[in-house]
Amino acid sequence: MKRKETTTRAQAWDYALGLVKVDGLEPSADFKKYIELEKKGQATTADLKRYLDRKYRLKAANV
Repeated sequence: MKRKETTTRAQAWDYALGLVKVDGLEPSADFKKYIELEKKGQATTADLKRYLDRKYRLKAANV
């Protein structure tokens, strides 16, 4: 049962990344690292959200 969930999670990320690439964009290496961790069940969506919040708050503060 765990295997199916991981595969579904991986497929969802692959699909999402494909949509991003269609727009000619590429996620950062750090974000890709978090995606791989989430695909493997080693990080949560909340971890990804914290990463993005921290990254873009820092950028907004520097503007």
